[in-house]
Formats: sequence, structure tokens, C-alpha cells
Amino acid sequence: MSFEAEVISWLPQLRRYARALTGDRAWADDLVQDTAERALARWAAFRPNSNLRAWLLTILRHLYIDQLRGRREIAVDEESAPWRNLEAPQREVDGLVLRDLQRALYCLPIEQREVLLLVCVEELSYQETSKALGVPVGTVMSRLSRAREHLRGLLEGPAQGPARKPPPLKVVRNPR
Repeated sequence: MSFEAEVISWLPQLRRYARALTGDRAWADDLVQDTAERALARWAAFRPNSNLRAWLLTILRHLYIDQLRGRREIAVDEESAPWRNLEAPQREVDGLVLRDLQRALYCLPIEQREVLLLVCVEELSYQETSKALGVPVGTVMSRLSRAREHLRGLLEGPAQGPARKPPPLKVVRNPR
């Protein structure tokens, strides 16, 4: 299989990752196109026996960060958040759960969201994720743990979240 064909075979996964990062279909498509162009233009930089998918995801992430810096959009404000325009699929319950998950995902800090997407959605190993993000494996594990806990807290809501303390026990004395 040629290098070009291998890059093309990874486009659906790149698009999924880009959509999860950006929350915007057009921006994600542009990111994937830019990633493919850069990868094909710099094919000589790719080491033949290394992981092409991880290399492509790294390129995509770097392009995303560069574009964020260019737009000066490091944080998402609530009014223009990508989940505001999402519609629930026909199966209402599944659609609502999916929308809640997507909303919670965009509430995570970008460092946690990236790790969660690469490990849990793209199924990269900790080592591959570490290489893609340019951070130590321990940092990947720490960010993933915090992302899962943060996501769990966001999905459980304030009434059920881990921050809720049980009511204090009332001391009752036996009158003798």
C-alpha cells in the first residue's frame, strides 16, 4: 500500500478526532484537509516503522493549536458553544445522553479533552498519546484520570456529583 493510500485510509479517524476537538464540522474538515496536505508534503519526515495514525494525529493537533492561537479562542464561551447548535437524534433518550456527554466534553480543559479523546476514542496507547502530545506518560495518565473524574462529575450533575457531602449525622442521646 502506498503512503498516500495509507494516509487516505486514516481520514475518517482524523475527522472524528477533529470534530471532537473543534465541535464544528467545517473547521474539522479544514483541519483534516490541512493535516493530509502537510503529511503528504512531508512524507519524508515519517519513519517507516512507526505509527502513521499517531503521526497524523500529532500533525492535526499541532494545526489545531496553531489555529486556536490565530483565532485567540482558547476558551469556549457558553453563548457560542458548539453544543448549542446540536440537535438530538431521533431516539430522544440516546440523543439527550449524547448531547449531555458532548456538552460535558467541551467543558473539560483542552489538555484533559485531548488525552481523553486520544486514549478513549482513538484508542491510542499511553505511549502513543505521550508521543503525540509531547508530554511524559505519567502526565498522560494523570490528565486522563482527571478528565474521567471531571467528566463523571459533570455528567452526574450538582445533585449527585462527588462534591455533594452527605448530611451531617445528628447526635441523639438516650435520656436515662
